[in-house]
Amino acid sequence: MFARKIRVDYEAEGERKPCLMKWLDSFSMRSFTNDSVFDDTIPTADGQMEIGARVPLDRLQHDMEDWFRRKSYLPQGSHLLVEEIRA
Repeated sequence: MFARKIRVDYEAEGERKPCLMKWLDSFSMRSFTNDSVFDDTIPTADGQMEIGARVPLDRLQHDMEDWFRRKSYLPQGSHLLVEEIRA
């Protein structure tokens, strides 16, 4: 189910930092979108998640950044970076 590994970082003041496990867990446990596509996400460590094959990275990045902003996790002027880790 969770066949893909991804990094989830944010860039603030020119520095790249991993998103905290607390943030990732908050997104993964959400029910704010009622979109089952995000049910296939599980945080594994700060800045790391595993996701299912049907999770689109562009939508994940957009919706996760929106959620982090609404929760006031992301510092002002920062942006989210989501990328698949290739083995």
